[in-house]
Amino acid sequence: MSLVRRSSVFDPFSLDLWDPFDSMLRSVDPSPGSSDSDTAAFAAARIDWKETPEAHVFKADLPGVKKEEVKVEVEDGNVLVISGQRSKEKEDKNDKWHRVERSSGQFMRRFRLPENTKVDQVKAGLENGVLTVTVPKAEEKKPEVKAIEISG
Repeated sequence: MSLVRRSSVFDPFSLDLWDPFDSMLRSVDPSPGSSDSDTAAFAAARIDWKETPEAHVFKADLPGVKKEEVKVEVEDGNVLVISGQRSKEKEDKNDKWHRVERSSGQFMRRFRLPENTKVDQVKAGLENGVLTVTVPKAEEKKPEVKAIEISG
């Protein structure tokens, strides 16, 4: 269990949160030169998953990430993998940083898709820093009912 403390200064927009996935996020392979906290913070990129009657829709906030830096894949037939990397901003020796909140590093998220998905028709788009991945649903097969005549 780890408690994430953002600052000793009161900031109404940040909270001390217990992150149950912290140890799992540390297992993400950090890029050379990046700290674990940078990688873990970006690896925890928030992703929404909603199901509509037609599809499963995933939305990820990836501000500052170019589409060339993001990969969307389906592995093992039903696992959606969203991964990528945000590079660190170049630092000038004359710069004096007062606060660093944006994170950099690699990220990877995996989602096991339900059986009723058409993984061969997945679509993805990145617009205004939001990645949208749409996984169409297969039409549900209605159970075939066969009447059996009763003799006797």
